[in-house]
Amino acid sequence: MKTEKVILKNETGLHARPASELTKLSAKFKCDIKIKAGEKEINPKSILSIMSAGLTANTELEIICDGEDEETAITELVQAFNNKFGE
Repeated sequence: MKTEKVILKNETGLHARPASELTKLSAKFKCDIKIKAGEKEINPKSILSIMSAGLTANTELEIICDGEDEETAITELVQAFNNKFGE
């Protein structure tokens, strides 16, 4: 299991476009992926889970990857958050 903390840097939070990008990226991996925001646990492979979480700018998130491609998954997810999903 790999974990990494990131800060959501998108000024408008995780709205529809970056949520869609996160879902597409997460779906590439076979490992189980969870994102924790405080007490909330989000499944990034589900856009409904992401959108209903209402994540706002500057929220600290913990990415948790567990499975066969967890190394690649955690690296690419952290990079996507740091790049603000291309915004």
